[in-house]
Amino acid sequence: MKITKVTSHVLQYDLPELLGYSQQYYSKRSAHLVEVTTDGGITGWGECFGPGNIAIANQAIVEKVIQPLVLGMNPLDRDVIWHKVYNLLRDHGQKGMPMQSLSGVDIALWDIAGKVAGLPLYQMIGGTHRDSVAVYGYGMMLKPEPVNELAAKFTEEAAKIKDMGFAATKMKVGHGPKADIQLATAVRKGVGDDYPFMVDANHCYTTSDAFNVGRALEELDAYWLEEPIAPEDRNGYRELRAGLKINISGGEAEFNRWGWRELLECRGLDIAQPEVCALGGISEYLRVLALCHAHFTPVVNHVWGSAIAVSTNLHLLAAMPPLPGGLHPWEPMLEFDTTDNKFRDELLETPLNIQQQVANNAGRVAIPHGPGLGVVPDRDFIARYKIS
Repeated sequence: MKITKVTSHVLQYDLPELLGYSQQYYSKRSAHLVEVTTDGGITGWGECFGPGNIAIANQAIVEKVIQPLVLGMNPLDRDVIWHKVYNLLRDHGQKGMPMQSLSGVDIALWDIAGKVAGLPLYQMIGGTHRDSVAVYGYGMMLKPEPVNELAAKFTEEAAKIKDMGFAATKMKVGHGPKADIQLATAVRKGVGDDYPFMVDANHCYTTSDAFNVGRALEELDAYWLEEPIAPEDRNGYRELRAGLKINISGGEAEFNRWGWRELLECRGLDIAQPEVCALGGISEYLRVLALCHAHFTPVVNHVWGSAIAVSTNLHLLAAMPPLPGGLHPWEPMLEFDTTDNKFRDELLETPLNIQQQVANNAGRVAIPHGPGLGVVPDRDFIARYKIS
């Protein structure tokens, strides 16, 4: 069997409302799917992390750079393919967009391997440690409006997410420390005293501001503070973890095993958040997971994108060993964006129906059991929303 084509599908549509996080506002939802075709009639699907113009730039890397390197190769030689592509691209970027592009191709190769074997991805990895996964719903996105008005909306939205059945919720911050503490207080008001909530800063704080916000979040009993400072600031992460009681999480902006080795060795994370669609795909994710567990750092995967990304992460979370083990071990959760996302909810021939599962199963969702990723994209849907 040989690879005959690698196709990049960039999808996009206008969101019903403007959404934002600490770095920018955005009005369009996008997704970047990768399709690997073989002469054996088997097709694999993957996804590259990166929205908008990033996706369009990554499309050129997938089709113009990576595709010529892998055409004619056996898709089952996924580790050989991974290292060939990485080694030839090393001089041009060990992080960022080349790795995002390689990730989508690698995920598609694992999908092919599962289909050839007739086994779901979690079985290819080594089996499932859990039949279902708890889901946290994130929302409370930033909007260009007065903080007092936004706080009132955050209280209402947080209560709604809780009522939908999610096991926990997560909010965005980025208006500045004082305003962000007000927003976090509003979310705690919305969910009540005993419901877990998390805070995602998308690296907007200085270390001193992160300490101020972190101490306030401790008073609110928030579960984690995500990406409080720039990912390059390893020493700052170590200082925050040593000086705050709240869990410090991060890692979505880190790539490959070598970047993760440095991040873990600095001992700056309580919870690691690798992004499989960015760091190098499933092949590299498994190596990063092993590093995280070697450092006794629990993992909650970062999840952003379409149903391809969601299904991939469901398999990975199912196959993740408990850490450290025992009768009641620490358990991972699936990250779920509660804002409008047609590429997650309507992409597949048979939808995952995450929201319905959450409501019916006490905040948990089942793992797909079909071969490979266990999902089939609707080609008519892709054609309708494809922009490039």
